[in-house]
Amino acid sequence: MRFLIVGDVVGKPGRRVLREKLSSLREELQIDAVIVNGENAAGGLGITPEVCEEILGYGVDVITTGNHIWDKKEIVTYIEHQPRLLRPLNYPDGVPGRGSLILEKGGKVWAVVNLSGRVFMPPLDCPFRRMEEELKYLHEETRLILVDFHAEASSEKIAMGWFLDGKVSCVFGTHTHVATADERILPQGTAYITDIGMTGAHDSVIGIEVADIVGRFLTQMPVKYRVAKENVKLNGIVVEVDDTTGKAQKIFRLSVPLVEHV
Repeated sequence: MRFLIVGDVVGKPGRRVLREKLSSLREELQIDAVIVNGENAAGGLGITPEVCEEILGYGVDVITTGNHIWDKKEIVTYIEHQPRLLRPLNYPDGVPGRGSLILEKGGKVWAVVNLSGRVFMPPLDCPFRRMEEELKYLHEETRLILVDFHAEASSEKIAMGWFLDGKVSCVFGTHTHVATADERILPQGTAYITDIGMTGAHDSVIGIEVADIVGRFLTQMPVKYRVAKENVKLNGIVVEVDDTTGKAQKIFRLSVPLVEHV
């Protein structure tokens, strides 16, 4: 199977480039399934039921999230009824929603897991131990498993990649909104990258207007953040996985501008 995995979608500009480019990317790259991190898709912080349905309507199979999943209060009840919207697996027991999903497409069974880091992040349950427990269940169904590790520290993400090498098909990092250049296939067959980047305005500070963020650093005063609009790009990766073994065969990065410059 060939997966297109799209980095953190930020606001309307991110949704627009996703809408306008996804169909052609599917055809050009022969994509079988699409995973999108959407936790910043509604105004730059969080996701709403309407925005979730909009993104799924583009042909996205699964939406992953992270620490901003609860920023829009209406998502708390909605997530219970939309299994294709994931929140981090390592929230405590009893929290609404789910952290993993098994899907079938074209006769192939595959799974997506959403995890959150703990270094410089909210103190959730241990992502390593929760993932290890989840694999006991997932491995009964499939070896094609893709993991969104939404984390701040590159060391924590890299450690997760090695921890899961040979146990899952791909570990991809999200959250920092800055694509890294360390994509590789680890020795036991797991594709890995520390961060797949951001889908939104790149003339910005991680998707937000430069003046807003610089002003906050200079004054330390509260600022209402505005989603930036210039130099919009789709960032992500393509991962090719052996259908039988679940081992990755290929991984490469994408950076697709909304507007092609001559």
